[in-house]
Amino acid sequence: MGSYLVRRLLLAFPTMAIVYTVAFFLVHATPGGPWDNAEKPLAPQVIENIRLKFHLNEPLWSQYLLYLQDAAHGSLGPSYVNTSRDVAEIIADFFPVSIQLGAVSMLFAIALGIPLGTLAAVYRNTPVDYLAMGIVVMGISIPNYVMATILVTVVAVLLHWLPTGGWGGVLDPRVIIPAVAIGFRPATTLARYLRTSLLEVLGQDYIRTARAKGLSGRGVVLRHGLRNALVPIATVSGILVADVVTGSFFVETITRVPGIGRYFVTATTGRDYPVLLALALLFGVVIITMNILVDLTYAALDPQVRYG
Repeated sequence: MGSYLVRRLLLAFPTMAIVYTVAFFLVHATPGGPWDNAEKPLAPQVIENIRLKFHLNEPLWSQYLLYLQDAAHGSLGPSYVNTSRDVAEIIADFFPVSIQLGAVSMLFAIALGIPLGTLAAVYRNTPVDYLAMGIVVMGISIPNYVMATILVTVVAVLLHWLPTGGWGGVLDPRVIIPAVAIGFRPATTLARYLRTSLLEVLGQDYIRTARAKGLSGRGVVLRHGLRNALVPIATVSGILVADVVTGSFFVETITRVPGIGRYFVTATTGRDYPVLLALALLFGVVIITMNILVDLTYAALDPQVRYG
């Protein structure tokens, strides 16, 4: 497994190079500049001096190599909009909040999706199955920012059960609305894939043998069926974990959560090139890491999988 892990880590470098290249040229192709929307209009000479300071007057290939060289040495540069702060400091402040919110959202998704998919498979073509699949269709159809808006309107504004937004940590009640809004769609995705996988497993010969030996229905499902059904779910879960950590831009904005997704929206509207490039690289690292962890999880779930 060690050699396999080394190969995967080595393959991550060209992948990150592609991510950086695409992100760099997309960011610089965006119309406007970082100082177009300043609170006070800047004089042309001031803007010119700022562009010289940050090497923005140089050719794109030169800017590309300069930022890549700095990033390789661990320097992400200063923010163009918030010039008093370094990009690494901004990420250190905001990214942990998104990780905490993503962890709570994924726990909610697992706690809802696994039982929902299991019940739908065990009670196939019954009202329980139809109800579960109805919830799945609703969850897949509603974007998370729409779900966040609905929850804020109903739960916070109309019923006054929870605050409309803010952040006080994972133990604060204000985490419930954004966590449910982000985690509901992954929960229904897990339920959908688990139902299909579990139905296939429950039709295997060894399941029929276990039932013929007198094992209870619950024991067959939990001890023999569910573990094997979770192997393909691991692939989906890895993608979903990366998605809930990096894809909560609008939910964090709507619920006023000071996470990296909310700051990404601010950086996009402000054309803050160093922040946008650093976040693209950060999200790429998160996705690659989750894919590697998913591959390693296969060996734990399925004894037949070996990496050599």
